[in-house]
Amino acid sequence: MSRPTALPGNSINRRRRTLLKGGILCLAAGSVPFAIGKPKPTVRVMGTHVTLQETLRQRAMEDLGINLQFEPKGSAAVLQKASMNPGSFDLYEQWSNSINVLWRSRAIQPIEKKRLRYWEEINPLSKTGKIVENARMGAGDAPHKILHIQDDGTLGTTHTDTISFLPYVHNVDSFGYDTSRTPEEVDINNESWGWMLESRFSGQVGVVNDPTIGLFDLALAAQAKGFIQFEDIGAMTESELDELFTILIELKQLQHFSGFWTSVPESVQFMKSKRVLIESMFSPAVSALNGQNIPVRFAAPKEGYRGWHGVMCLSAATEGRSKDAAYEYMNWWLSGWPGAFIARQGYYISNPQRSAQYLSQAEWDYWYQGKPATETLLGTDGKPSVNKGEQRSGGSYESRFSNVAVWNTVMPTYEYSLQKWYEFITS
Repeated sequence: MSRPTALPGNSINRRRRTLLKGGILCLAAGSVPFAIGKPKPTVRVMGTHVTLQETLRQRAMEDLGINLQFEPKGSAAVLQKASMNPGSFDLYEQWSNSINVLWRSRAIQPIEKKRLRYWEEINPLSKTGKIVENARMGAGDAPHKILHIQDDGTLGTTHTDTISFLPYVHNVDSFGYDTSRTPEEVDINNESWGWMLESRFSGQVGVVNDPTIGLFDLALAAQAKGFIQFEDIGAMTESELDELFTILIELKQLQHFSGFWTSVPESVQFMKSKRVLIESMFSPAVSALNGQNIPVRFAAPKEGYRGWHGVMCLSAATEGRSKDAAYEYMNWWLSGWPGAFIARQGYYISNPQRSAQYLSQAEWDYWYQGKPATETLLGTDGKPSVNKGEQRSGGSYESRFSNVAVWNTVMPTYEYSLQKWYEFITS
């Protein structure tokens, strides 16, 4: 993927929106003007610390002339609250594994494609499940399987006029480890999920406490170690779950696991305090630790990644001016600047060509092309996160998303897996 040239209309999108005395908010073409005489519409956004960052909130409010209220929590907590109380939010930001739960609970409403300004620019990953034709599809809930609202009200692959979520931020996850404390015999060219269950790391392993995420990290690890073989890791059976959790509970009782984190800041603290040497990780945590001179490497497991796709969903209870403002916020996320911002924490955006102009050539080459950094690169906090000469593990955007082993998924055995997960956590 070469660095795209500027897209038509970008000068409009770059123009900062300003208030005119006695007038209205001047917005880019296609936007909904919000009259000054009335209070600014407020959009309540519920999600995780991954995207609900203060820098993004301030920039969006300045650009759009709206009020934004962010409510970040751990992923399990926000999903539970959103599914039970759609009146508590206007937009929900999390991962694609939450979609089936939200849709079945009728907590979200259809999103109209015609109101999404950059729909045609969104790349094939979320529309077809593959970033390139020869990519590995990955087991479980590939995003295209749960994107389109079918005529019978279910979610499926046939393209329609309405969708369940806005495809925006996405990435592949694995585990991170502190290279300064890793035994010399560990081969970084042969990284494996199995390391999470290796005895040499016993007592120093952290896991994300989420039954639709941490479960797959540990399932991939157990399969890599040869402890179990799944028929379909994206749809584990009850007997397979029983077998897996027998292994995991035995390891937990042997104090193999040092802790279970629920948010990105907590995962950073686990590694910073040396509570763990290796743990489930999300890219922003790796960037934050590297910015603090803690040499954490984000693994590229030979078995493939756990993929996730960010979803932005519209509450079933949102209407009127808040709904209009929510669409403006969704469009803002794909307008260029936000995608460049989250690239600096290692995330991708669904229409990267529009964000390219906000990234330097060195940033584009490192984050999207997988090339060695030609200069020191800064993270979202303004601190160095990539040293000159470093190369991103796993390579380019296309290479990383061509090697997804499993997507974050709500399996048919979801309820049973929840029961087993909490047995494990409390054992």
